[in-house]
Amino acid sequence: MTDAALAAVLKQAAALGESELDDWGAVAEPLGSPVARTSGRLLTGGGGRFPEAGLWRCTEGRWRLALDRAEFCHFLRGICTYVSDGGETIEVGGGDSVWFPAGWRGRCEVIATVAKVYVAL
Repeated sequence: MTDAALAAVLKQAAALGESELDDWGAVAEPLGSPVARTSGRLLTGGGGRFPEAGLWRCTEGRWRLALDRAEFCHFLRGICTYVSDGGETIEVGGGDSVWFPAGWRGRCEVIATVAKVYVAL
């Protein structure tokens, strides 16, 4: 009998160096300068397959954000602010967890490089 589904493990995610991550490029809709750049490593999904889970890292910058899918995030480090189009502001940093409902729209500002583990449904 074979294991149809193997567990995926991301050891010591917060300690991974930039050379251990894939370059995911600049954010899609930057709002000014500097333009935030993202990197990460997938555990599952990606390329349009869901659920998607992994580690995401992002440098300082601001951009428009539109989440078509619900997403749970646990921030490992850094500081950022999310402002919904409805005006709700959430400030998050290392140790914080956030649930974004599908359809969330607004903007994000990374103040100090963030790293998070996430699951997008």
